[in-house]
Amino acid sequence: MNSNTEKNGEMPYEKFLAKGPGALTEAELLAVILRTGTKDCPALMLARKVLSLARGGDMGLNSLHHISLKELMEIPGIGEVKAVKIKCLTEFAVRMACERAAKGLSFQSPPTVAEYYMEKMRHQEKEVILLLLLDNKLKLIEEYMVSLGTVRASLLSAREVFVEALKCRACYLMLLHNHPSGDPHPSTQDIEITQKIKEAGELMDIPLIDHMILGDNCYISLKEEELL
Repeated sequence: MNSNTEKNGEMPYEKFLAKGPGALTEAELLAVILRTGTKDCPALMLARKVLSLARGGDMGLNSLHHISLKELMEIPGIGEVKAVKIKCLTEFAVRMACERAAKGLSFQSPPTVAEYYMEKMRHQEKEVILLLLLDNKLKLIEEYMVSLGTVRASLLSAREVFVEALKCRACYLMLLHNHPSGDPHPSTQDIEITQKIKEAGELMDIPLIDHMILGDNCYISLKEEELL
């Protein structure tokens, strides 16, 4: 390896031009985005330092979802501009995944719902509960965040759910939330609150059609599991 070439940030860029993006390692791809490093830390080395911040089960580029702006800026050579670029990359990845999945999205099909929301939610470090408000043709009217909880649990208010449902004149409801642990199996609390909202929905003629829990690239539909 020519150290001068790496110091100038030219090696990953030239490799891209010669062989295409598929030939680049994750560190090299990130180095091309970073463009420059410092006098003592070229772009490729800087990219490796960023990826070394991975924690838990996430390695490589997926780890960027879990690294904060502050943590990135603590790396010498990563200022605000580079840190913002890196976080924008993760948002690009989420939006591209959603756009691809949107074509087959049907709220009657749990696998398509899971595919659409997976990248949005599986990297969250706290539990997020989304209320999906649907019209009489099961088309999305509005997506509403009911609750943002702790790493272990989130509080869900049935009253808040139906206030939003009535406000939007929804005909059907769907609940969706993540488990930061990566394991989508429902807790006793998950099942209890689902039953509570299902019963309230039946009384108000706004049925709950499913409650889905997303893990790390896996999901459980309480409807499919006959827990709804």
